[in-house]
Amino acid sequence: MKLTMGGRYKGDPSALPARQVEGAVKFKEIDDMTKLAAFANGMALGILALCLGAVAARLFFRPGGFLGVKLMPLGWGLLASNITIIFHELLHRLCFKGEVFLYSNLKQGMMFVTGTEDMSKTRFVFMSLLPNIVFGLIPFVIFMARPQLTFFAGFGAACLSMGAGDYYNVYNAITQVPAGAKIFMSGMNSYWHI
Repeated sequence: MKLTMGGRYKGDPSALPARQVEGAVKFKEIDDMTKLAAFANGMALGILALCLGAVAARLFFRPGGFLGVKLMPLGWGLLASNITIIFHELLHRLCFKGEVFLYSNLKQGMMFVTGTEDMSKTRFVFMSLLPNIVFGLIPFVIFMARPQLTFFAGFGAACLSMGAGDYYNVYNAITQVPAGAKIFMSGMNSYWHI
């Protein structure tokens, strides 16, 4: 597995690694980058709102309610989640066997990896979810088990919301790709073939 720095992504999908496979079927997904960004950002805000609602409910229903709860660590957790962006992408990379390209456009808050190798549906779903489990779900579950650890609430909630694009890919893979098919990425799109 080799990581190649692709540089700054300037919005041109033709500059990304591409591959053609005869008979491959493109995922039915949003092609317009502006619409995709709006969808992903809306989804991220919705996830964050749900998570923070769950945090408030967990704190409310604990013995003593909100008394003695330190909210400053919650804010620090939300802030600290930003350092995971690069590590999020590196966890995606671990699931590839071949060459992986890392691109960024930090002005738009975007960083992503892509590779053109075939993956089973299971590996594609795992690759998409791994960073969200490690940085989002596990810290959030720690908070739910130990509500005094509010840092983990903010950190987990923010990291779960950062996975909006990953959840969209998982949804598309689960609903569109037949059993036994292989998935690969090409440009900004995903494809499957038998």
